[in-house]
Parts: sequence; C-alpha cells; structure tokens
Amino acid sequence: MTFLRSPAVLSLLLGAAAACGFAPLELWPLALACFAAWLVLVHGAPTFRAALWRGWLFGLGHFTVNNNWFQHAFDFQDAMPPVLGYFAAVGLALYLAVYPMVAAGIAWRFRRERPDAAFVLIFAAAWIATEYLRAVLFTGYAWDPLAVMWVPVQAVASVSAWVGTYALSGLTIAFAGALALLVRRRSWWGVVALAVPLALQPLSYRETPSTAGPRVRVVQPNIGQQDRNENDGERVFRALATLSGEPGAAPRLIVWPEGVLRDLIEDDYPSWIYTNDPAQLRRRIAALLGPRDVLMTGGIALSFDDRDRIATAANSVFAIDSDARLIGRYDKAHLVPYGEYLPLPWLLRPLGLARLVPGDIDFTPGPGPRAMDWPGFGPVGVQVCYEIIFSGEVVDKSKRPKLLFNPSTDAWFGKWGPPQHLAQARMRAIEEGLPIVRSTPTGISAVIAADGALLATVPHERAGAIEVAVPAALPPTLFSRIGNVMAAIVAVMLGVAAIAIRRRGR
Repeated sequence: MTFLRSPAVLSLLLGAAAACGFAPLELWPLALACFAAWLVLVHGAPTFRAALWRGWLFGLGHFTVNNNWFQHAFDFQDAMPPVLGYFAAVGLALYLAVYPMVAAGIAWRFRRERPDAAFVLIFAAAWIATEYLRAVLFTGYAWDPLAVMWVPVQAVASVSAWVGTYALSGLTIAFAGALALLVRRRSWWGVVALAVPLALQPLSYRETPSTAGPRVRVVQPNIGQQDRNENDGERVFRALATLSGEPGAAPRLIVWPEGVLRDLIEDDYPSWIYTNDPAQLRRRIAALLGPRDVLMTGGIALSFDDRDRIATAANSVFAIDSDARLIGRYDKAHLVPYGEYLPLPWLLRPLGLARLVPGDIDFTPGPGPRAMDWPGFGPVGVQVCYEIIFSGEVVDKSKRPKLLFNPSTDAWFGKWGPPQHLAQARMRAIEEGLPIVRSTPTGISAVIAADGALLATVPHERAGAIEVAVPAALPPTLFSRIGNVMAAIVAVMLGVAAIAIRRRGR
C-alpha cells in the first residue's frame, strides 16, 4: 500500500472521492475534505511541473467519476459500440482536467514556505477563472461547477443569488483552504467552520406544493430512448394525453418533454416530408385543453431550400392553444456537440464517429433566450435540456420571464445524470430568482420554486404528472442584473486580498 503515499496517486484518488459531493450522493463534507487535502498537496509540490501534474490528476479522477453517466449515451447509438462510452468518459476527463491543473499551477506560483491565507485566496481566484473558462471555451462544458454541491444546503446555495455559481465555487475553494489551514494549525476553529454548513443543512428545501392561481402541469410518460421509434407515435401520444389531466377553472400551462413527440407540428412543409397530418395533431392536442390552457412540447422544426430539400433543423419547443393554433416557438440555441451536431463532420464521419444521439440531421442553433407571453401566464422563458447548465445565459434580458420551462430528454443520462441535471436547474432558479419547471421523458421532472425549493417531483423512471399553482418569481437578484461580471469582481477581490496579505507580511 506504499503507492497510496504517492502524491500523484493521492491527487487522483482525492479527485475521484470529491465527485461524491455532487448529486446523487451529495456527500459534500467529503468533497470539502478532499479539496482541502488537495490544496495542501499542491502547495507541497517541489516543482511547478509537479504542481501541474497533481492538479491534472485530481481533475482526471474528479471528472471521470462525476461524468460517468456520459458512457450511457453510447448504449443508444448503433453506429458506435457501447464499450466506446467508457473511453469517451475518460477522454472527456483528460481534457477537463486541464482547468484544475491551471488553477493549481497559478496558486503554486504564489506559494510561500508554508500554506497561508494568501495562497488559499489566490487558489480560489484562479478556480473562478478556470471554471468560467471551462464553461465558455470550445462551446463550453459547464456541467457540475463546484458550487452545485451546495444545493442541499439552502443557506449556502442562496449566496449564488448575489454572486453567481462560479464565484460561489471560488468561495468554496477558499472555505476548503481555510479548513486545511486550521487543521494544520490544530485549531478547534476548523471543527467549528466545518460544522457551520452542517448546522445550516436542516434549513434545506422541503416539498410544499402550492394551491392557488394559474397552474402548471408537468407530464413525465416514462418512455425511454429505447422505446421511441417511428412506429410508436400513437402509443406515445396516448401516454402523454392520459397524463395531461382534465381542464379546471384555472388556466393551465401543460408541459411535455423534449424528444418524445416525433410527429411534425408545423404546416407548409413539402408534402413528401410528412408521415402525419400536423393540423390533425394540433387538433388532438387542443382537445386536451381548456379554453385558457396552453400546452408546450418539444418537437422538431425544419426549413427547406428552393429545391424542397431539408436545409436546416432545429430542436424546438412549440406552444399550442385550445384553438389548435401555434402561438409560439423557441429554437434551442446552445447545442450539444456530438449530441445534436457533429463537429468536424468531414473528419469524424469517415472515421465512423457518429453523433451520440440517434439521428441523421445535425441541428442548427436558434437566436438565444427569449420569452413568450400569453394571457393568464405572463412571459414564459424556455431553455432546452443542456442549456439550463450555463450560468448567466438562461434569461431574455429584454423581457424577464415569470417562469422558465426546461424540457429535457435525460433518458440517455444514466443514473447519475438526471439528479445532477436537476441540481443545476435549481442553481439557475436561485441565481435568477425565477421558478423553473422541468419535464423529461423518464425523469427527474420537477417544479422548482424561485429560491431553488423542490415544490413537486416525479421520480426517475416512473410515469406520472404533477400539477401545482405557478410559483411566484422573486424580484431580480443582484446576479440576474449583473451576471458573470460578479465572478470577475469576486476573483479580483480575492486576488487583491491575497496581495495585501503578502505585503503586510513583509
């Protein structure tokens, strides 16, 4: 067992264990301890190269475990063997590990003989910068920033309403570093500091459904990726219709998931493209609605060239009223590379590397967040699936919505992906002060209050529907007004504090 004493091996194991701080395990005290120990390992590196190595290995272990759900996508792609998914998950981690490596290198350059507050503060500032870069470079991969592990602890997670997710991640690094300093000094304050979030945890969210006002009904048919094909359209529609309930006195916003309704909804396409009558489909949907109800559903939108060939496709959300009219459409703007389009297709297709999600047509992006306004509900924003993980990019700035709808198809996310996706949606609710409703084919569907509370859920891999009053939005938060400028402000403040501490020490 002497190999466990190797700083490199310890860095790898600490990163893997730190991933257990996120959903579904939510062992955040373990994650804090792992980050604290890792900071000490980085500080103790004898050379800059050793510090980078320890940072990269920590990231490799962390992202391999945290993104283990990524492998499951390959179970639904005939063009690639499922076993390739394991290599893909590790391959993604090989790249993502670069970001904690850079943070470790920056902090090491600022070290002194013994770990001190300045080292910790620079590490925290560097973490903010590198985590933000991870979310934006090469289309961005913002999955599970460090701050998301605080979702079970309301009092801590609520800080993101002021500073945002990336800044809260940096403050978490600072907290972990402070714990490390206190433990090294054998100070009882370390125990007290760790006990603070534990004491706050009883203030975490409780499910408290509302009863009054316009209502939202979330449908989860529990139809997996493997259960959907061109011949199942009628069965799928009946499942959705059965769960959509009966009209009542209050207007209802009924939401269906992404990727379940495969039939075309729009008119005026070339006749050869249709396998269904879109007008009849809309009439069938309208028959489920009361006079003031609106139904929103995922679907596909197409455009054609002058020769009636498909030019582009969009991953869209359509809104339909009780008169069978299309009253709104949103096209997903932040597409998933390898999922919704294939980067470098001229190179990857000949190599047999298809998209992870079955389909022949790559999607093109829409213009970005926008809100659709209907009587009885007010402005409703849409973020399709993956879009909800991007902090500061989910709201139409020109027309702040009262509600965000996040349809998703998490059926290819395995067991870990759906709870992680839900946790990130809850962070967006807290940051923006807006309620969010999520409808997914297999779960986890939910109604999320503007403070991140889970008002109601449909569990993973269970058919069901939830109906509650539309939760109220909160006044715009500081983060919703300033956005990720707050991350830069907090990072600069941490850096200035570190420099001030060093100068005072001299």
